[in-house]
Amino acid sequence: MDPNPASICVSVHSPERWAHLRFSVVGPLLASPPTRGQLYGRLRALADQAWRHPSSGEWVHFGVSTIERWYYRALRAKQDPVGALRRQVRGDAGRFTAMATAVAEKLTAQYRAHPQWSYQLHADNLAVVVEKEPALGTCPGYGCVRRFLKAHGLFPRRRRGPVHSPGAQASDLRFATREVRSYQSEQVNALWHLDFHHGKVRVLLPDGQWGYPLLLGVLDDRSRLCGHLQWYLSEGAEELCHGLAQALLKRSVPRALMTDNGSAMLAAETTQGLARLGILHETTLPFSPHQNGKQENFWTQIEGRFLPMLEGVADLSLRQLNDATQAWVEMEYNRKVHSELGQSPLAAYQQGPDIGRPAPAADAVALAFTAEVSRTQRRSDGTLSLAGVRFEVPSRFGHLERLHLRAAAWDLTQVHLVDPKTGVVLARLYPLDKQRNAAGRRAARQTPLAVTPIAPVGMAPLLEKLIAQYAATGLPPAYLPRAEQEDHR
Repeated sequence: MDPNPASICVSVHSPERWAHLRFSVVGPLLASPPTRGQLYGRLRALADQAWRHPSSGEWVHFGVSTIERWYYRALRAKQDPVGALRRQVRGDAGRFTAMATAVAEKLTAQYRAHPQWSYQLHADNLAVVVEKEPALGTCPGYGCVRRFLKAHGLFPRRRRGPVHSPGAQASDLRFATREVRSYQSEQVNALWHLDFHHGKVRVLLPDGQWGYPLLLGVLDDRSRLCGHLQWYLSEGAEELCHGLAQALLKRSVPRALMTDNGSAMLAAETTQGLARLGILHETTLPFSPHQNGKQENFWTQIEGRFLPMLEGVADLSLRQLNDATQAWVEMEYNRKVHSELGQSPLAAYQQGPDIGRPAPAADAVALAFTAEVSRTQRRSDGTLSLAGVRFEVPSRFGHLERLHLRAAAWDLTQVHLVDPKTGVVLARLYPLDKQRNAAGRRAARQTPLAVTPIAPVGMAPLLEKLIAQYAATGLPPAYLPRAEQEDHR
């Protein structure tokens, strides 16, 4: 039975297959050169044979003159007869004869101004330009415009932000002039990725309203291990620090963390916390999500595999969603063989090499993700104001005019006084309790130097010195005394 022609054809336009076919036809003539007078007969015999077409796989015949031309071409090419039998490249290959040079320049300038346009939109606008300027010549058709743009790498590009945004313009220029390459860290915990994702799922909240949660994910760059995954109802700094702290406590402290430029990622609590823990904070360039591509690829698994398994739950709650998420990420994703790694993320994480550091205690991690601010102390009652709340300052710090505090904007129950030079926590501050202070009970002051006031005695030393100096000058008094009002002693 003849083989399936479709299985024979590997590439419809393969010059190599044509060269091999032609060489198989004239190969016997090259291996056993015909003597004088035998060439035509052998060519006739080859023309009577059937050969497989390299594209369609059907049986075909070739004429005597065609085989003779192939034979002499291969005979003249002593070093590479197969190469000589390849299909010749057209002389105008790579050139667009239907498009004048001036029209090509107009099309290129049009693409530079509007790289997000489709091929059809470019062709339609180019036709209008050529119509306005007859000197340009004939306008090429859509097929020619499309082939020209693709041949020069001028593909339609997705807009990376507002048209007149400086950040978007810089991103377009960088994308057009710089290569985009995949990367991977050499060690585990060398680089983590963190991002929020707007999931296509809704939850029923306790107040009877529908909520649309966001997913916070933390991934290790080398092993692809998901350090922590949790859904929240908003994407603020509080949620970010809450989720990241759990990833640190469950895994290790990484050397670097990559995020985008969201407000939660650039909040003082986040940036200062990362610095205190010795984590280098690297942000992606504006409008360049491909730099965090591993995180973006992870979201496709959330939307394509995990969330479809919850479609049958009609009244899904946030707690149910988080419980299911933890089970899926720990029991399937982290343990499933990764197609690019050839092993599971958990195995790759354990295999190392690992340059992470042990995480501190939970209280230390929470204290790290706070913002340091300075406030002026009120001398009248020893208090300061933070976020509209007054806090009492211990009397032993009453001599300090400017105080440095650490606190998170979302948790004013943990406000600490710190040394600005060393960062050491000096004391915890509590809100002012006016009701308790109204009882009239006051604690003794704890000042650096115990100063008990005493009654003054005699004239001040400076004034005594000035009187003596004035008397030593010998000058008469600079005023006229009145006897009835002054003592003559």
